[in-house]
Amino acid sequence: MKGYVGNIEDATAVNADFRRVLYTGNHLQLVLMALAPGEDIGEEVHAARDQFFRVEKGKGEVWIDGIRSQIRSDDAVIVPAGSRHNIVNSGKKPLKLYTIYGPPDHRDGVVAITKTDALQMEEHFDGATTE
Repeated sequence: MKGYVGNIEDATAVNADFRRVLYTGNHLQLVLMALAPGEDIGEEVHAARDQFFRVEKGKGEVWIDGIRSQIRSDDAVIVPAGSRHNIVNSGKKPLKLYTIYGPPDHRDGVVAITKTDALQMEEHFDGATTE
């Protein structure tokens, strides 16, 4: 099958991994994330890629170029290319979300169970797609 078809709400809700790449195309990438209470994704800037986040469960904060906004279940966030950003779980339960990068940022199929795992692996997009 070409593309990705699946119940993204269910997949996001059951995901316990810090980062799990579900699908990588030439121009977009779908990634699940789960942040433990107090955990963040890590401040970053993607110079040449836009990023979309959708919060399925939990609550937190998103910082985009120094501006803080509260986020919770069902919220969406778009981070334009070149913006310094971070997402922090400010709740008492895991923050479950998915993100879409355009273009892809991570190697296809990468699973980082913890943030420490993600920081220790070389997992930047290498041009290989799911298909």
